[in-house]
Amino acid sequence: MKLTILGGGGFRVPLVYGALLADRAEGRVTEVVLHDLDDGRLSAVARVLAEQAADVPDAPAVTATTDLDEALRGADFVFSAIRVGGLAGRADDERVALAEGVLGQETVGAGGIAYGLRTVPVAVDIARRVARLAPDAWVINFTNPAGLVTEAMSRHLGDRVIGICDSPVGLGRRIARVLGANPKEAWIDYVGLNHLGWVRGLHIAGRDELPRLLADPGLLGSFEEGKLFGVDWLQSLGAIPNEYLHYYYFNREAVRAYQQAEKTRGAFLRDQQAHFYEAVTEPGAKALDVWDRTRAEREATYMAENRETAGAGERDADDLSGGYEKVALALMRAIARDERTTLILNVRNRDTLSVLDGDAVIEVPCLVDANGAHPVAVKPLPDHATGLVCAVKAVEREVLAAAESGSRTTAVKAFALHPLVDSVNVARRLVEGYTSVHPGLGYLK
Repeated sequence: MKLTILGGGGFRVPLVYGALLADRAEGRVTEVVLHDLDDGRLSAVARVLAEQAADVPDAPAVTATTDLDEALRGADFVFSAIRVGGLAGRADDERVALAEGVLGQETVGAGGIAYGLRTVPVAVDIARRVARLAPDAWVINFTNPAGLVTEAMSRHLGDRVIGICDSPVGLGRRIARVLGANPKEAWIDYVGLNHLGWVRGLHIAGRDELPRLLADPGLLGSFEEGKLFGVDWLQSLGAIPNEYLHYYYFNREAVRAYQQAEKTRGAFLRDQQAHFYEAVTEPGAKALDVWDRTRAEREATYMAENRETAGAGERDADDLSGGYEKVALALMRAIARDERTTLILNVRNRDTLSVLDGDAVIEVPCLVDANGAHPVAVKPLPDHATGLVCAVKAVEREVLAAAESGSRTTAVKAFALHPLVDSVNVARRLVEGYTSVHPGLGYLK
């Protein structure tokens, strides 16, 4: 089985390859093709993968190419983890937004819109090429903003593109762990959009254990989300929000913390990864060790400003191991081998959430088999969550319309309608700022 990884020179690729190395079952991936626009990044990552596979018999063969069509031909699965504009682009997204006093995070608010406007045209081109060159392939999308990009690609690939994210997985794992349950045995009632969802129940042996957690301040305040949001707020919600909702519920504090930080997250990662790519190619360097040290620092500093604002302290050691690569492998195995499983994924709504149309991509538990991912029926969202979901989905639709039409006016509308951008004039200045620093937004007229 052939897996093509788009963004194959990216820092997280060794996580995916490590998961593949651990899979020894029949029908596993035997060929990995890395695609990236940068030969140097491809070479650096290939060195890390070679060291990972050094003592593994029959490890998946790895090849690398900068030719997209060559990478896609014959693929059974396509894993998309591209970053249009690179980390320098992310840093610019943050800087332009923060100068206007609004959030520049890569998937939330103004930064997420700017990133989406850059990424959607590229993702659509990839989807069209997959449909032409590998029509039987399944696309697993990890490219951010994951829900928005998955919806853009679904207009050309239908249900053969599925978005993944590790945030819901980590959240469910933490809740199960604090309740003393095995995460693999828990049914997580989770629904929303990517980076905008809520756990409303965690069922073990048919019993919802979430009320027990919400009723116990000691337990509720003992894990990441309890520390981040505060016990009183979680009890008021009656649910556990995805960590990214901290940007909504504590927006002023988050913006202030990012404005006061020595570096934005994007600037930190830009500099950190530049050092990684230099260090890993030095003569005699142990590429895998360099990568592992860099990964540990990256994970430990994740959402550091938010945790500092909330007084949440450092991340727990159990939360530093990632997880999206395990979701990707489980998804591939379920489809390729008909190993039925349940995963929280980004898929087309169909009739799952009545407040959204059938083509809207949502994040929800899905039953996965050889025919793909099938969203599970869920109870309606409470009004406060429905309002946010509908508002952000409306923004995503304006981003898609702007990317398709090239309309600058529609791009301004997308920014202005977002709940975290509180002024049409700010929206206009954001579009001016982003088009001035991102050549890739030159299509907006």
